[in-house]
Amino acid sequence: MAVVCALVITIIILVYFISCSHHNSVKISTDDKINITPEQIAAIKNIGQWEFLAVSDEEMVDTIRKGIFSDDELIRIYYGTLRMGIDMHKVGPHWIKIKDKDIEVILPPITLLDNDFIDEARTISFFESGRWTENDKQDMYNRAYLLMKEKCLTHENKKSAEYNAGRQLYSLFKNMRYENIKIRFSDK
Repeated sequence: MAVVCALVITIIILVYFISCSHHNSVKISTDDKINITPEQIAAIKNIGQWEFLAVSDEEMVDTIRKGIFSDDELIRIYYGTLRMGIDMHKVGPHWIKIKDKDIEVILPPITLLDNDFIDEARTISFFESGRWTENDKQDMYNRAYLLMKEKCLTHENKKSAEYNAGRQLYSLFKNMRYENIKIRFSDK
C-alpha cells in the first residue's frame, strides 16, 4: 500500500511540473525604449565648464613717455589662450526634454570660460628704456587684455564653438540611441 501511495504521489508531482513547465518559455528581446535617468542628466550638468574652442593669441603693446632730454619706451609681448564654451551650471530648469526617441537640449550661450587668459609667465619685455612703474605695466597689461578679447571673441569664433558643441552633444545623445536630436542655445 505504501508503494502504491508513493507511486501515485510521484505521478501527481510529475504531471504538475509538466503542466507548469508547458506554459513557461524563454524569449530574448531588445528594449528600444530609451530611458535617460536623472543621474545621467545630473552627470551631464555636473560637467561644469565645457570647452569647445581655444584661441591662442599674442599681442605686442608699446608705450612712449616723452621726456625733456630723452624719451622712455616700453614694448611688451603678451601671450594668452582664450577658452570658449558653455557653463553647464547656467542651464535653465527645463534644459532637457525627452519624448520617446526624441530629445531637445537648450544650452546656455557660448561664453569666455576664464577671464585670466593672459599667461603672465610668458610675457616678454621686448624693449625697455627708462624707468617704468608697476602701474605703467598694469596699464599695458589691461590694453593687451582688451586687444585679445576684441581680436578673439568674434562672432565667427563663437559660431565655431557652437558648431563644436552641437557636434559633441549630438554624438553623445546618438550614442544613447536617440533618433531625433535638437540642440539649441538659449540666446537664440
